[in-house]
Amino acid sequence: MKFTTEQRLDNGVLEREFTLGEIPGTLWTSGSEPAPLILIAHNNGLPRREPRLLARARHTAAQGYAVATIDAPACGERPRSAADDRARAELRRAMQAGEPVDEIFESFVGPLVANAVPEWRTTLDALLDRPETNGRVGYSGWTAVGIHLAATEPRIEAAGLFAGGYVPLAQREEARQVTIPLLFLLQWDDEGNPRQRALDLFDAFGSKQKTMHANMGGHVGTPWFELEDGGRFYDRHLK
Repeated sequence: MKFTTEQRLDNGVLEREFTLGEIPGTLWTSGSEPAPLILIAHNNGLPRREPRLLARARHTAAQGYAVATIDAPACGERPRSAADDRARAELRRAMQAGEPVDEIFESFVGPLVANAVPEWRTTLDALLDRPETNGRVGYSGWTAVGIHLAATEPRIEAAGLFAGGYVPLAQREEARQVTIPLLFLLQWDDEGNPRQRALDLFDAFGSKQKTMHANMGGHVGTPWFELEDGGRFYDRHLK
């Protein structure tokens, strides 16, 4: 892991960008003691510098966590093929037109998830060797990646998931294998995620400790107080 830039933010958080082989990422830390690590993944290829992700990461780090994110294959700054771009465009077009998108979604997002999780695990290996982390690990963000990671990576102890109605079939089946504590956030009027599918997915998780927070509003309308509630969730399970 090679750090390429660093800056100290106004809230005292140290923000450092890194590379790990071909993987670009960012690590946020505060304080001098080793802290629990929270991996933050963004949805469907958004860049790791997306403003909402930055706000979540910086706030969480200020609460006493090490926080990390990466640009996985075909996400953010990483190269994308012409086929990737065509699939994204077709998915957007079909959703805006109200056409069925399951086939397009499976062919595009399924491989995106499968390719992302090995790099997240490689990143986790490197981060847990860092003196800033104490071995406790949580996850926050993209539901499909979170399911696959929680089902295959025993070091993940708790996860906060942004409820997705569109989750690949493979991850819907894997959800039954996920038994860690979960906080599931659902935007009730999310125009891009069918509500009933999200409710069915929540029901499928094998976790005995799982909580759903449902709020009125669309996809980007998650209330800020959910970040505070999420902090209390991680405090219960990682501190």
